[in-house]
Amino acid sequence: MNEVTQKQTRWGHIGTPMVTLITISGLSLALLAAVTIGEDRGQPVDSAAIRPAIEVANSFRAVAQSTFPGIVAIETRGKAMAAAEGMDLGELFKGDPRFERFFEMNPQLKPRQEKTPRRQIVPQGQGSGFIFDTTGLIMTNNHVVADAEEIMVRLHDGREYKAELVGTDPRSDVAVIKIDAKNLQAIPLGNSDEMEVGDWVLAFGSPFGLELTMTQGIISAKGRGPGINEREDYLQTDAAINPGNSGGPLVNLRGEVIGINTAISSRSGGYDGVGFSIPINMARWISDQLVDSGRVKRAYIGVIIQPVTNDLANQLGLSVNQGAIVNQVMPESPSDNAKVETGDVILKLNGKPVNGTRQLQGIVEQLEVGKSYPLVVYRDGKEQKLNITMAEMPEDLSLKISESVEEADRGQDSSAMESKDLGISVQALTDDLAQEFGYPGDVNGVIIAEVKPDSIAEQNGLQVGELIEKVGTTQITSLEDFETATKDLNVKKGVLMLVRRGNLTRFLVVKER
Repeated sequence: MNEVTQKQTRWGHIGTPMVTLITISGLSLALLAAVTIGEDRGQPVDSAAIRPAIEVANSFRAVAQSTFPGIVAIETRGKAMAAAEGMDLGELFKGDPRFERFFEMNPQLKPRQEKTPRRQIVPQGQGSGFIFDTTGLIMTNNHVVADAEEIMVRLHDGREYKAELVGTDPRSDVAVIKIDAKNLQAIPLGNSDEMEVGDWVLAFGSPFGLELTMTQGIISAKGRGPGINEREDYLQTDAAINPGNSGGPLVNLRGEVIGINTAISSRSGGYDGVGFSIPINMARWISDQLVDSGRVKRAYIGVIIQPVTNDLANQLGLSVNQGAIVNQVMPESPSDNAKVETGDVILKLNGKPVNGTRQLQGIVEQLEVGKSYPLVVYRDGKEQKLNITMAEMPEDLSLKISESVEEADRGQDSSAMESKDLGISVQALTDDLAQEFGYPGDVNGVIIAEVKPDSIAEQNGLQVGELIEKVGTTQITSLEDFETATKDLNVKKGVLMLVRRGNLTRFLVVKER
């Protein structure tokens, strides 16, 4: 700051004598110089040409002025942890005769035989949030406030308050905190479903601790699921989002929150033009429950699903992304009770078309627990109508699913049969093999004993230890079934397979790539 001031002052000092010299030389010369200087200065751009840009800039300015009062900076302190105990300083020189002789001659310099004390490390974090209710309710990310012992909130006017945690939802990364403060300004919530690719948006927060920062961009994509959290249906934006922006709002040009800034995709650790925001419609549904009960109650139907890819669509006679294919039905789940079967493609639920796995999850979780809804599935080339009754999602559902995956990188059996077209060897499933590879006793199929390098099987991701349950429409119960089903295999067109690994199954089209 001082350096800049000195430079400005220096230039000012240099300029002043020149003006004085001209004045002393004569009034007419001074006037001439003034006229000349004025004529040489650049002219502003014609206002008519830039009027549209000025109107856009004024829109940004208006949104900033209305939004900043509702933006908060969040700082957290975690539970103090003891750092590793320091080493005995005397141990540094022990065993070296040169140092030992030196310290014998200079005992006053010899390190004391004690260890350096332990230090207390207090984890600290920072993020952003926004006031969505004038009673002091603030929405932010779960990862901003998770495991915090103390949450401090700083408002746009500098006021600071200690916040209490209302509730968190790790599945979606949404959290609600509350401060006891007066004269608060809430930011209105918009409708994220109305946003389309290309719409202008503004991101607010405290990137790198720089509070009250606004950046501008557009909606780059909708329905993104980069694998950050369990529940994902992100808005993608190119508005600059950096560390510290987490929990801040993504706002439309009407000054309404349409997303919560959550994550970035970056190779540098900073802004690379790809940011993700939780749609506010999802966040509002979650925050309402957190405020009411401190927890989120979700419905579930008890299936493991996968998208309908181009290859699967061609095999099933469907359009790409039409529906969600059922890989597995959980026992005693709503889907099991409704007679949903593995291989069914869920097309509609409660009258709403299903165009992908994330959309189906979004439809299901917000339905009323205990209530029945119409379900349309595609089975054996035709649509079938079922009724399904919602149940509440178990808290440990994800843990049960993840624990069901069994790693199966084992050896092969001498009785394996080879499929040269696919480049694999398979063997019959015995009780011992089922136990070894972690397969339930009620499943049938053949186990992959070998996958040849650069084979079609390897190209399609088949792995040793996986169980092939179905080839095309043929249920595989023996080596003979597998041989018959693959006898006239057209590897260019591909064949639909149902493959199990541990307790999880998936459909894939095995073809020449």
